[in-house]
Amino acid sequence: MTLVCLLVLAVLLSLAVGANPLPPGLVVDTLSGGGTDEARYVLNDLRIPRTIAGVVAGVALGVAGALIQAFTRNPLADPGILGVNAGAAFAVAIGVAVLGLRDVSSFVWLAFLGALVVTVGVYVIGSAGRGVADPIRLTLAGVAVGAVLSGVTTGMTLSNPDAFDAMRSWNAGSLLGRGIDVLLPVLPFVAIGLLVAALVAPGLNAVALGEDVARAQGANIAAIRVGVIVAVTLLAGSATAVAGPISFVGLMVPHVVRWVFGVDQRVILATSVVVAPVIILLSDVLGRVVIAPAEVPVGIVTAVIGAPVLIVLARRRNARGLR
Repeated sequence: MTLVCLLVLAVLLSLAVGANPLPPGLVVDTLSGGGTDEARYVLNDLRIPRTIAGVVAGVALGVAGALIQAFTRNPLADPGILGVNAGAAFAVAIGVAVLGLRDVSSFVWLAFLGALVVTVGVYVIGSAGRGVADPIRLTLAGVAVGAVLSGVTTGMTLSNPDAFDAMRSWNAGSLLGRGIDVLLPVLPFVAIGLLVAALVAPGLNAVALGEDVARAQGANIAAIRVGVIVAVTLLAGSATAVAGPISFVGLMVPHVVRWVFGVDQRVILATSVVVAPVIILLSDVLGRVVIAPAEVPVGIVTAVIGAPVLIVLARRRNARGLR
């Protein structure tokens, strides 16, 4: 209940705080059908879609992070290790350079497809010669492919900086200007990803004990692997398509949740659904006010907050494993 209250508070702050601040009473009155014309414009056209984007991205990143950490049995793993961010950024760069795209709403499908194709490629590379991909091979393949694509994307961006102006905001991780046209295409994929995550969650507790023990308990390791890859790809790909590559949320939130609530993966997944949007929304609010009237992209704020938190958590003795 406390976490739900925090989420409600974060949503209200996201609706009220900005270059044009709105009193909480006016926010509630406007949401109820009253309010001024200016307040209705600010809320309906700007902040409500932005807040929804933050919640969607937070839920997707939080669950994806919890899944990949449980799957790799590494509490410091991140959805980006499967090449999701690099694949999305590469596809967007191709769209800008080749197709002449300039608007964020036109990036969404390319970013999602790029994340999907690259993650499938990483899985194929990681499973080459053995039939299935184990977490270590997947991690190595994801890091290698991601590094190559990131280098190519950076080179393309530097070669024509004027053409890539629109991509810079997206690439920093931002919720600014994310309207319903950006959100609607990815919502079905987020829903499917959450459903798959719920289906594989019980088996992840067995996987945390080791694959031999999990098999002895009747867990279908191959099905769990495929389910995790599908869910992470859909969730992290959707979040990246909407808001760009927001760092540290998928890494930090499940780790903190595990530290506070224990190692039951079902609890970690359910709690991450609430905690991650709170982090995203509060970071976005902080980015609006720290250098007002200008804004700091939410991806930069989460990196600044997340890095020291992860350093502290990583120094704990039991940060090396999930058992």
